[in-house]
Amino acid sequence: MEKVPMTAAGYAMLTNELKQRTTEERPRIIAAISEARAHGDLSENAEYHAAKEQQSLNEGRINELEALLGLADIIDLSKLSGDTVKFGATVSLLDEDTEEEKRYMIVGDVEADVKLGRISISSPIARALIGKSVGDSVEVTAPGGARGYEIVEVEFV
Repeated sequence: MEKVPMTAAGYAMLTNELKQRTTEERPRIIAAISEARAHGDLSENAEYHAAKEQQSLNEGRINELEALLGLADIIDLSKLSGDTVKFGATVSLLDEDTEEEKRYMIVGDVEADVKLGRISISSPIARALIGKSVGDSVEVTAPGGARGYEIVEVEFV
């Protein structure tokens, strides 16, 4: 299996979710199953079936988190520097059409969240930016159409 690149913050986020799911969610669901079982006939017990489905989803996510954490390749952002865009870089872009400035940090797939300005290393915009420097223009072909951006700043925070 391939290593999954992520920041230390992304690794901590996944570790916290795993801990929450195993120490809080799992016992809560087990208690719900036990309570529903006490109500009698399981074949027509909607509470029981709902709790079993919750258990299945929770256990599936726990397995997924354990696999991701096992394959994690934690990139130490404090050791990164330079003036070209790479994993961990925070990039300020100027939209060539709207003159709007956008700022994105390039992170691993599992920690990407556009609302927080964190884009996946495998996203079209990140793939277009990798290896470029301040002053370079890039054209990004995305589902919404082609967009042109100029790189204004590259920093490693």
